[in-house]
Amino acid sequence: MMDSERHEATPRRTALVTGANKGLGKEISRQLAALGMSVLLTARNDELGSAAAAELAAEGGDIRFARLDVTEEKTIRSVAELVDGSFGRLDILVNNAGVSGVVRGERLPLDEISVETLRSTLETNFVGAFALTQALLPALRTAGGRVVNVTSALATFARTTGSGPAGRADLIPYCASKVALNMTSVLLADQLRESGVTVCSVSPGYVATDMNNFAGTKTVRDGARTVVRFATAAPDELPDRAFITEEGVAPW
Repeated sequence: MMDSERHEATPRRTALVTGANKGLGKEISRQLAALGMSVLLTARNDELGSAAAAELAAEGGDIRFARLDVTEEKTIRSVAELVDGSFGRLDILVNNAGVSGVVRGERLPLDEISVETLRSTLETNFVGAFALTQALLPALRTAGGRVVNVTSALATFARTTGSGPAGRADLIPYCASKVALNMTSVLLADQLRESGVTVCSVSPGYVATDMNNFAGTKTVRDGARTVVRFATAAPDELPDRAFITEEGVAPW
């Protein structure tokens, strides 16, 4: 077999990134496409998502857009069908879509935290990520793929004192949702190990995005590099059932 024929016979690696019309998700999509992958950029907003995909495709990447709201079962099913029909496999799933659950510019006391905010934050950051992963399991198993759950360094019991989450009652919805996501990563990793699918939680660091009113100390490019690094690492280079930050494995 000639080299060109062998190359054509090898399927292009595929990736799906949620919450990718801007910020970290958009940059993760850009970097994965730069590695030669076919990237499905997803977002809730059709107009913004389409514009982001078109911009990245103009840079030479193989990127297409699909509408996805991880809190809507209908769009989850639609995206799973699209992946199956277009690719037949999924090498990388990056669960990046998330909300802060914090009212910008305010620090609400414990008594004023809305239970509805808690529910909606968990629904997006935790339940939605699980539902999408579950729907994409057939494609992930076919590829022996990788699931990367984008988490936060705040989602660790080791940082619940001082200036950490303990100092902000209104961070309860966000921190709780990311802790739940971390635990899901551990359990999914065990459940999927025999199928060849690997799972990890990765914190990109304190990245300057609209979620934190651009107060972060890292650029989206640097934050995305951390996520992409572990999204593309060989299975034997991925710490087992670990919570990973840009500095390496973090305590739970």
